[in-house]
Amino acid sequence: MSSNVTVDSGICGFVHKVHGKLDGKSIIIDIETPCEKIRKMSHMEIPMKETMDIKDNYVMNKAQELQCTPTCLVPCAVLHVCWMESGMLSKSLACKIGDISIKFDE
Repeated sequence: MSSNVTVDSGICGFVHKVHGKLDGKSIIIDIETPCEKIRKMSHMEIPMKETMDIKDNYVMNKAQELQCTPTCLVPCAVLHVCWMESGMLSKSLACKIGDISIKFDE
């Protein structure tokens, strides 16, 4: 069974669907997206050990390589999927919470 999240990036107007599945010591990530940059992140094979830190992080390195904006929510969503697939984040808890958000206040 895979982990799935939807990212509604209201500021850029894109909705992305991130799917992840554990495969040995890696997580295979596929992303359905209309964004050209994020599409290049799809079908990543991410070593679990390279998702533990923010500095030496496969996903963040890939986002930097593709010149994603620093405020892009997709790399964070990919990491949530990786953590769910590796058991570091409870799938049942994540599904119970439902969503997380950033609220902009005036």
